[in-house]
Amino acid sequence: MALSSQVQLQANEPAELLSKAAPARKGLNYCGDIAPEDAYEFIRSNPALVIDVRTMPEWQFVGVPDLHGTKAKLATVSWKNYPDFSPNTQFAYELGTIAGITKNMPLLFICRSGGRSLDAALAMTQTGYRYCFNIEGGFEGEPDASGHRSTAQGWKANKLPWKQG
Repeated sequence: MALSSQVQLQANEPAELLSKAAPARKGLNYCGDIAPEDAYEFIRSNPALVIDVRTMPEWQFVGVPDLHGTKAKLATVSWKNYPDFSPNTQFAYELGTIAGITKNMPLLFICRSGGRSLDAALAMTQTGYRYCFNIEGGFEGEPDASGHRSTAQGWKANKLPWKQG
């Protein structure tokens, strides 16, 4: 687990974020999906934790969201272990050890295209975190018609700040 920024995290109910989130997918218990640009707009002026649940090779070679100039903190905690993609059974524990994290803090989960981050948002909601959001399209999104990522959806396609890991 790695953290960037030493921002003090404190938050009240994130009404602005809740109003912009798409409703939770039918039958699922979490706060919903949030567009990358809405997530970024929120963290520019509100404390939150963005949790990148991809693997170390993805962080290093594909990049990570750059949260400088925001009030958010970035945590990198893998939802699945590399290279076998087995579940990280220590995920909730690792997340819970992040300095300043609270059950009422907005948690915005991101992965490559939105699948692992949705699973993480669901799991953390079950453990008592109240404001778990999935960032739509993840960091790179699904492949476009030519098979390329980062062109049609996700953090990078929306030209939000990111840096090479």
